[in-house]
Amino acid sequence: MSTPATPPGTPGGGALPTRRELRRRELRRRGRRRAGVNRGQTGAGWLFITPMLVILGLFLVLPIFMALWVSLSDWTGRGSPFAATTNYVGGENYAELLTGGGLAERDFGTSIRNNLYYVLIVVPVQTIISLLLAVLVNQRLLKARGFFRTAFYFPSVTSSVAITVVFLFLFSASGAVNRAVAYLGVNGPNWINDPRGLLHIILGAFGVDSPPGALQEAPFLGVSWWNWLAGPSVTMTIYIIMAIFTTSGTFMLLYLAALQGISGDIQEATLVDGANAWQRLWLVTVPMLRPTTFTVITLGLIGTWQVFDQIYTGTRGSPSKTTLTPAYLSYETSFNSQQWGQGAAIAFILFAIIVVLTILQRIVLRESDVVPKRKRFRPTGEGGRSSVVPVGPPVVPVKPPAGGAA
Repeated sequence: MSTPATPPGTPGGGALPTRRELRRRELRRRGRRRAGVNRGQTGAGWLFITPMLVILGLFLVLPIFMALWVSLSDWTGRGSPFAATTNYVGGENYAELLTGGGLAERDFGTSIRNNLYYVLIVVPVQTIISLLLAVLVNQRLLKARGFFRTAFYFPSVTSSVAITVVFLFLFSASGAVNRAVAYLGVNGPNWINDPRGLLHIILGAFGVDSPPGALQEAPFLGVSWWNWLAGPSVTMTIYIIMAIFTTSGTFMLLYLAALQGISGDIQEATLVDGANAWQRLWLVTVPMLRPTTFTVITLGLIGTWQVFDQIYTGTRGSPSKTTLTPAYLSYETSFNSQQWGQGAAIAFILFAIIVVLTILQRIVLRESDVVPKRKRFRPTGEGGRSSVVPVGPPVVPVKPPAGGAA
């Protein structure tokens, strides 16, 4: 009996491959070639970033772990922190700062209070000013826009030490600020040596000079509620004004870059819908700048909680520790008092505060895919003006059935 002939192109007499199988084989061959190329690119990538990883590991990651060990030890700054003379004390340094009840707790609480008011004033004000400056210099009708951009940004690139010295000179007892307010018939305060809180000064104007009994207790970080409600001191006001003056220009550039990334078609669409200038800014521009706002607030929180060089150059915590900040207290505790464990513990508590606040503001500023009805706008038809009114679902007209029946 003869063997049937094998069809050409089918070794072994198998069936012809389908088009799908041919396509699958071609994809496998391409995938193997691509995997080989990717393996080569991955190796080259790791080769190029290895020097930077080594540098970051030696000068960033390793010091962080060393500081963490110091915060858990009784190292005095002499010799190596890993020597046999250095003992592990656990969370004693943290407990001394948070619940110790002594001078360390009061100083730490005072620094947190001072820095808290500093953050609460500087971050919102500098964010609003930087946004307004960006909107201003982004106007096409504004002449010399390049000059204004440079002028607003120039304080950000100036040495913080030089600006601190200039501000302390301006706000001295016989400085330019007090001379300017003297023309208005007002005697300016002794800015640099006035420890009074702004809220206490306002309450004193209404006759409240002494705290009630309930506010004299010190239940939180060794500071009484009356002192927690003091507000920033007159001297700290100098640093607040200085921070707003020097950082608004930097954040203006971030907002300016984001504004230039918004398509002009969006602005034209809002004009067609009848939105006025305020509605275009508040209901269209500001929501589209939310990622930039998150960046600005995050950088503002980090910078304001870590304020150090201005305090070190200026008052160094004086007067009466009303300009003391956690960053400067960490330096003072470590280098001057030789209590390196507590100084490192202050730094890690400050790090935890920044991380927690960043997470909270990320939750608050998270984006939503649905625009609430109360934030939608449409023309009201009165004189071409528009107002924000709830917009309901569209009304679909109902066609009558055939035959003319209603």
